[in-house]
Amino acid sequence: MRTKILIICFILFGFLGYSQSKEIYTNPDFASLSKDHKILAIIPFKASVMLRPKQIEKMGQEQFDKLQLDQGKSVQSAMQTYFLSKREDKGFAVTFQDVAKTNAILMKNNITNANIESYTSQELAKMLEVDGVISGSLSTDKPMSDGASIALGLVVGFYGATNSGKCTININDGKTGDLLWKYEKTLARSLGSDINTIIDAMMRKSSRKFPYIIPD
Repeated sequence: MRTKILIICFILFGFLGYSQSKEIYTNPDFASLSKDHKILAIIPFKASVMLRPKQIEKMGQEQFDKLQLDQGKSVQSAMQTYFLSKREDKGFAVTFQDVAKTNAILMKNNITNANIESYTSQELAKMLEVDGVISGSLSTDKPMSDGASIALGLVVGFYGATNSGKCTININDGKTGDLLWKYEKTLARSLGSDINTIIDAMMRKSSRKFPYIIPD
């Protein structure tokens, strides 16, 4: 009886370990859903800096909201930088809309960080005239850039870039809205402390499973 219990526990913990380590999802119908894709848009990421209520109060809600908005746009920019820098050696099957154009179109249509989640992937793709939308979220315990961290440190009393948090990257089909690909990574010291460094490290780790890379 004891042996059976140990075997069951071993299987259960093994299953849980596998589930928690599975960071990448690819839609089984990816090939058919994306066969006509030519261009993707990267929208601003939803960013959250996990400060305590008293720290937010000391900083001011307006300044805190701006900090998170700027951090979300920094991730958006870092994604574009990665794709541009790797375009030739990786051989992407799609191109990526310039984020300045993406943000200008969103602004003209009165879409802000506060209301963008009320729009579907289909609505955003149609508005941006793209075949798919890259979105995601970033949560950190401190701002990602040294400049922002120092500025915030003067107000709420801490310095240094983040060492913990989580980043999620999603790609949705523009026609159906279906989730095509998802990558979720818990941030650690080994990934660096700068947004560009972290995105580059994450994408390099997932590059073999990034669905739009043309195989050798």
